[in-house]
Parts: sequence; C-alpha cells; structure tokens
Amino acid sequence: MVKDIGLGVKPPRRECDDPNCPFHGNLRVRGMVLEGVVVSDRMDKTVIVEREYYRYDRKYERWERRRSRIPAHNPPCIDAREGDKVRIAECRPLSKTKSFVVVEVLERAQ
Repeated sequence: MVKDIGLGVKPPRRECDDPNCPFHGNLRVRGMVLEGVVVSDRMDKTVIVEREYYRYDRKYERWERRRSRIPAHNPPCIDAREGDKVRIAECRPLSKTKSFVVVEVLERAQ
C-alpha cells in the first residue's frame, strides 16, 4: 500500500518496510520542501543534500551565492545516489541532525 503524502510527487515503484518512509511507513512530512544535489551517500539510509541560493548583501549592494548542506533520510524504495538531483521535505526530527526526508529523485546522475 502506497500513501499519498500530499506534495504532488509520484510514489516510488519499489516497496520498502522502512518505518521512516513517508510512502510505506508512518512518517509525516510538513513544512519546507527543497531541491538540491546529493553530494554524499556514504552513510546508511542517509544522504547529504547541497543546495545553492542567493542572498543580497546590503553593504556591498550585490548578491552573494551561498550553499547549505542538509542531512536527509534516504528510504530504500527511493535510493538516491551521489550526483542525483532530489526533492526533500521537512519532517519530525529523526536524529540529532536529520529533519528532512528524500521524497523524489528529479534527475539521476549518469
């Protein structure tokens, strides 16, 4: 059984028995939805997603480019790899640093 998580994303084709999966488990998503690129997938069921954004600096009257690295839970049914462009959604805290979960792979890396 696949749940509709309410973000308009396609559910994954594979099934998993992960309790922290928003599609097959008990995890609810809420809050921010962000996009970024997976820069590390070395941890078990965790990926590091890096997103770039621009911030205006009033003192120098120009835009500066910034980036943030966000740890996110990677359910086995989605299985994002390094280099993939993904969409992550905020959820309850899963550990000390993880409060996001991967909900969709937008583009696979070659």
